[in-house]
Amino acid sequence: MRRHTIIDSPVGPLTAVADGDALIAVYFEAHGRRPAVTDHGARVDDDPLLARVSAQLGEYFAGRRTTFDLPLAPPGDAFQHRVWAQLREIPYGETRSYGQLARALGQPGAAQAVGNANGANPISVVVPCHRVIGSDGSLTGYAGGLERKRWLLAHEEPAADVTGRLF
Repeated sequence: MRRHTIIDSPVGPLTAVADGDALIAVYFEAHGRRPAVTDHGARVDDDPLLARVSAQLGEYFAGRRTTFDLPLAPPGDAFQHRVWAQLREIPYGETRSYGQLARALGQPGAAQAVGNANGANPISVVVPCHRVIGSDGSLTGYAGGLERKRWLLAHEEPAADVTGRLF
């Protein structure tokens, strides 16, 4: 049974969608590939999975969580699933380029295909597609918008005293 809930966050409302025992999507309000949501959604306290998603996202935004422990079942093809698995391997506070991900998949010429799969990721934040940048270090497209991507990357940036930076 598919159900959803709206979760408030510092980057705007997030729509978490579950099907059965797995999270299948987390969409931003202005998500480019977001499907229409026609009902009012589930009450989080009535749904253990959505309650867990809401709690873990709250911990992430509060700076107390760097990884997610949720059952995931995003709809996608085999290549997309391989890319999304690579995204989950990018550590909190780090970034990778599309080319680096393509090489990690053993397909060094597939940077554009990796970019397409990254853009199709339906589980924003939890599957951290925001951690993928251009080969020159530039911020590139993001379904939630570049301002949200910039916010998420800044949120994950280590404090200056941890990294030895002065400013």
